[in-house]
Amino acid sequence: MSEWAPKRFWKTAEAQATEQGFGIVLDGRPVRTPAKALLTVPSHAIAAKIAEEFAAQEDSIDPRTMPFTRTANAAVDKVAIQHADVADMLADYGDSDLLCYRADGPDELVERQSAAWNPLLDWAEQALNAKLETRVGVMHAPQDPAAVSELRRRVHELSNFELAAFHDLVAISGSLIIGFAAQSGVRTIEELWASSRVDEIWQQEQWGEDDEAKDVADYKKAAFLHANEFLRLLNEQIPV
Repeated sequence: MSEWAPKRFWKTAEAQATEQGFGIVLDGRPVRTPAKALLTVPSHAIAAKIAEEFAAQEDSIDPRTMPFTRTANAAVDKVAIQHADVADMLADYGDSDLLCYRADGPDELVERQSAAWNPLLDWAEQALNAKLETRVGVMHAPQDPAAVSELRRRVHELSNFELAAFHDLVAISGSLIIGFAAQSGVRTIEELWASSRVDEIWQQEQWGEDDEAKDVADYKKAAFLHANEFLRLLNEQIPV
């Protein structure tokens, strides 16, 4: 049996200003989230992207081709009702950040980690007022509570829509600092993706490329780049 997929029922998809922000209408009817809430976003640029995703659907709807819609739905249906829990979960990465756990060898890997990660930790100390210490090995060692507290405060200040995208930046990279660096634009998103993959790239060079691992990495990279684009467009206004 073939999998059932919902059918396209609309002819037009448009972004539209509302009293609360910007919505999306299909043949004049407002789009709702899976939880039946009105899908309202704070940026016309985001609403326009969602409208484009709906307009691009053919006979059957494929949610995999609608990343902006998925992220906006998550912000409304999930993050909005448990913002503190999501923020706390992401803030916890600050106490076990990828950038802080270093290999003890070989020398080339140690050097690569230092070259990619030390500048980001230096930036975090200056820009985020959070000095995180490195350690050798994978055993957890707590960070300075003051630094972790400052990072937690910054995460909690993010809006529902920011937090929905920030979640993917942090969870995919394994680094709260990389998430903040992406939000701040201190490095290109391609550079930050490469920074999050130092260990994997090293292993690939030693043992060769695995097709399945490459597929997983490509999927994660697409989600990582999308999350960054979503954050960028939250603050970009397209003339209405």
